[in-house]
Amino acid sequence: MIRPLIVASVLALTGVAHAQTAPSATEIASYSGLHLAAHEGRVDEIKELIVQGADPNARDGAGRTPAHVAAFASHNEVIVALAEVGVDMNALENRLYDVLTIAAVADDPELVSLAMTLGNSPTLITSVYDGTALIAAAHLGHHEVVARLVAGGAPLDHVNNLGWTALMEAVVLGDGGRDQVKTVQVLVDGGADQTIEDRDGVSPLQHAKARGYSEIVSLLE
Repeated sequence: MIRPLIVASVLALTGVAHAQTAPSATEIASYSGLHLAAHEGRVDEIKELIVQGADPNARDGAGRTPAHVAAFASHNEVIVALAEVGVDMNALENRLYDVLTIAAVADDPELVSLAMTLGNSPTLITSVYDGTALIAAAHLGHHEVVARLVAGGAPLDHVNNLGWTALMEAVVLGDGGRDQVKTVQVLVDGGADQTIEDRDGVSPLQHAKARGYSEIVSLLE
């Protein structure tokens, strides 16, 4: 049985609570050293600071490393420079996000590919929902990101603590539109298990039918 009130409650929760949070203006004003250089994209300064002994894995008050800050600011060249001097590409900030999941939520395919190349694992469990970068991207219909994560070896059938896979989130938390259809197509073509049901025993296909998502139903039947 599909329980729309439960799904609606989870929709509200996932849309508001525990979301990724980029550094605020107040936090940025307090930055110095590597965190400030990362936010502003100053690669040469980062290299000089490292030579002077700065810690590439230093954390701000929210647990962000300079690499997290650079990811929020879309400074790919900074992330490369930090990776070259030993930044932990799999570090999680206080909300349990890594560079890869930050890039996935931002719909930044180039940074997604770069992060994986630099050692950020697509298998990492992220967020308070025990999810993955793939689940986060599928939820939002970021189909190009989903395609790159699938190609990079992201776990297709990981079930988060809501009881949902990437495919389930693409259906349940999507709007059935073009981007969501493409996302489902990528997951299906990649071999996602369509039989994994939610905690109420409802399959992705059943959810798609209940919502009238005819194109997604065609892909799943």
